[in-house]
Amino acid sequence: PVELAKYAATLDQISGGRVTLGVGVGAMTEEFEALGISMRQRGSLTNECMDIMKELWSNQLPRFQSKRWDFSDLYFSPKPVQPTIPLWVGGSSPGAIKRTALRGDGWHPTGVSPEGYSLGKQEITDIAATAGRDPSKMTWSARVEVEVHGRPSSDRAASRTTMPGHDPAMMVSSIKAYQDVGVDHMVLALNSGDVPALKRLMETIASEVLPEFR
Repeated sequence: PVELAKYAATLDQISGGRVTLGVGVGAMTEEFEALGISMRQRGSLTNECMDIMKELWSNQLPRFQSKRWDFSDLYFSPKPVQPTIPLWVGGSSPGAIKRTALRGDGWHPTGVSPEGYSLGKQEITDIAATAGRDPSKMTWSARVEVEVHGRPSSDRAASRTTMPGHDPAMMVSSIKAYQDVGVDHMVLALNSGDVPALKRLMETIASEVLPEFR
């Protein structure tokens, strides 16, 4: 976490205070086995890393003590341009919901429907308020897959969380559904190896979708 905090703070200086750091606990067993870390510890490990980074970014003489890390009388430079770098928590599991509410500056799940997002946001808001945090200061973000080559109309399950790239009007409607439940930042994930198709879709989004939200 100290090294990552250093990288992020340096980038924040270079970019003039525009860094947002996404945080996820990970889900691939092979990655944890390669690092020699138990997957069962990934939640507590992530929580401590978030606490350490915020301590390093915000305090002139940062200190932290736990079973894993113990430091004090430490100088950390450069500090970020921002008071602290925003940490957006990915995921929609109970652990991710709690992590967002207690430590995060934003929520950024993937593949959650507008209805599911509304429920998650309310749960985060309630937990944060109970813990004495101000949920109005959080950023609400979402990542949504966009079908580059269209989507079969019979795929009802995907239609709730996947946008049809072949229909700009439906994309606008879908984005507005997220906007209506409080999402104020969206990442449209265009996953395809078909570069010409990606370029066409990006041009369509730029000309027919984005203008609806300016």
